[in-house]
Amino acid sequence: MTINRLIKFTLVFTLAVILMGAYTRLSDAGLGCPDWPGCYGHLAVPSASHDLAKIETHFPQMTIEPEKAWLEMIHRYIAGALGLMVLAILVVCLKQPHAPKKLPSFIAVLIVFQAALGMWTVTMKLMPIVVMAHLIGGFSLFALLLLLYLRLKPLRIPGGDTYARKLVPLALVSLGVLVIQIVLGGWTSSNYAALACTSLPICEGNWVDNLRIADAFSPFQGDHPSFEFGVLDYATRMTIHVSHRVWAVVTAITLILLALKLRYAQSHVMRNSGYLLLLLVITQVGLGISNVVMNLPLGIAVSHNAGAALLLLTLVFINYALWRKA
Repeated sequence: MTINRLIKFTLVFTLAVILMGAYTRLSDAGLGCPDWPGCYGHLAVPSASHDLAKIETHFPQMTIEPEKAWLEMIHRYIAGALGLMVLAILVVCLKQPHAPKKLPSFIAVLIVFQAALGMWTVTMKLMPIVVMAHLIGGFSLFALLLLLYLRLKPLRIPGGDTYARKLVPLALVSLGVLVIQIVLGGWTSSNYAALACTSLPICEGNWVDNLRIADAFSPFQGDHPSFEFGVLDYATRMTIHVSHRVWAVVTAITLILLALKLRYAQSHVMRNSGYLLLLLVITQVGLGISNVVMNLPLGIAVSHNAGAALLLLTLVFINYALWRKA
């Protein structure tokens, strides 16, 4: 397998890990196994009667839910496989004289840090700041793998694109705006605030007077036995949710503006990127509205995570093409 094919396969696998992580989180299975890296001290979810008897002794406060435990373990298995793929990419890049060295090395360090965050997510009982950092780490890994793929695969825009080159500042701002929105989405999810508002366009009731900005974005939420299902009061969760919605409007406007401007690019590569960006934004807005109207159905909520990841990849590609090729 060539390095380009290995990276492409790893990209697809990374998306699968991100979606499995979202599915696990949204299924409230993040503590399906209360220890790490195994499950109740086993490499697989225990089911034998003598194992269950030991678990009752060592984990007296816990009740095994096999479905949730298997979700958590499957997520760990595929995340471990992803780590081996990233290690393989690093080894191949180090062996090839003309391949980049710093970027794959950084990606390898990131995947190790991701493993540590995965452990802390469990040992710190779903502390929101750790859960959000784990989510952002996955998105960052996804983006950096695409950047490495683009560095290794020649991309040509014959003659450049003088019109598209002028869009560099807007593309960079768009990427920054989207990153903030992804962080807000992660914070909303990790604090179980996705259903804090169930009406459109912003929130029901007198939400303006109930905003608590300082409490909503404090990374420290006190000492709790577990953060599962959230520890914040309604007003604080509502503030987090409203912030995510308001910034979603800013994000949609910014990204649509960039997409519309890319329609007039000289290069078909840049024009097609604009069309793809516009399609993804419209789809993502539709998924976000569906989450509210339909009370966060699991399939749509996971698809919303996928939409965010694909938007990030599209903007990374657009910025790379504009900075390096246009």
